[in-house]
Amino acid sequence: MTTLGKKPARQWLALIMSAHNEELVIENTIHSAVMAGMPLEHIYVVDDASTDRTAEIARDLLGRGNVLTVAHSGKGLALTRGAKRFKLSSRYEWIHVVDADCQFAGDYFANFRARLDPTAAAATGYVKSMRGSIISAYRVYEYTFGMEVVRRFQHMIGTIPIIPGPTSCFRADIFDKVRFDNGALAEDFDVTLQVHRQKLGKIQFIEGAVVYTQDPGTVRDFIRQITRWNRGVLQGFKRHRIGTRASKLDIYLQYQLLNCLSMVFSYGLIIPLAGLKHGLLLTMATAFLADVIMTLGLVFYTASLARRLDIMSAFPYIYMLRWISVGVFIKSYVEIMILRKFRGTSGAWTTPTRQRIAN
Repeated sequence: MTTLGKKPARQWLALIMSAHNEELVIENTIHSAVMAGMPLEHIYVVDDASTDRTAEIARDLLGRGNVLTVAHSGKGLALTRGAKRFKLSSRYEWIHVVDADCQFAGDYFANFRARLDPTAAAATGYVKSMRGSIISAYRVYEYTFGMEVVRRFQHMIGTIPIIPGPTSCFRADIFDKVRFDNGALAEDFDVTLQVHRQKLGKIQFIEGAVVYTQDPGTVRDFIRQITRWNRGVLQGFKRHRIGTRASKLDIYLQYQLLNCLSMVFSYGLIIPLAGLKHGLLLTMATAFLADVIMTLGLVFYTASLARRLDIMSAFPYIYMLRWISVGVFIKSYVEIMILRKFRGTSGAWTTPTRQRIAN
């Protein structure tokens, strides 16, 4: 019983997800959150005008009071509308945003609660790939190196550039200061840059909080996904004028961009020019062999860290997808940085092909 005139104490954490046509996965996501320690009454779903049974499934699990259906508007605006309707900022200390196709490790929220720094502006966990297709094998390589090496370094120097969709947690007062309905192709990258640019506080990496995400099932869906990611990141560079300030974030992101461009420059210009002097075929073959050996070593390293040596058998596909990723980056760079396309988006989304997840 509360004292007359005194506001009731806020709950620790709310979990909110926006969903559009996610009937194959949303039940599993909610169940995994509950099994990981999240009470049903603190889970909220914003149904972004789904044409399947997404809203019905969510209401059956959570009750009507925790599910809101909005006009088709995209993830960012749907989250904004949902948080306002459910009054999350005034009722909770922290607001955790999650994608509708995730699966939490059993100790996810226990790890979050034990390690979350109350002075942090936001926090993010450790993203892993669900077992599945060849794309998933590639993501084991990509995510493991990204989390074990790159993310630890980013956390150490205070330059985490993106709080990813599967594991995004914000202090309630910070949640109100950033715009999720930002019209960006990669709204999570844009929101993270807002935290940095407004100097709202540090972003914490909680490595023990593991969440699994579903990867595209086909190469076509993979290309569509990484095209949006690349365009969104480069769009963020332009929007937030990355490289125009002498901050750690600007220096780090500029280095990452130059590192990507240097690879393109090397294979597109330096190696062919060297080939004119020493023999094009021999030079290209030597460069190709060196690249294969280097990539094989990295795949073995990440497979060992992830305890997934089975992905070594998928190395030819991993190598192919790596070069597809390079090609998508080049195309996106030309579109955004040179042709100045895709300056904004309505935020409307197209849900990729999902696979039903066994409980």
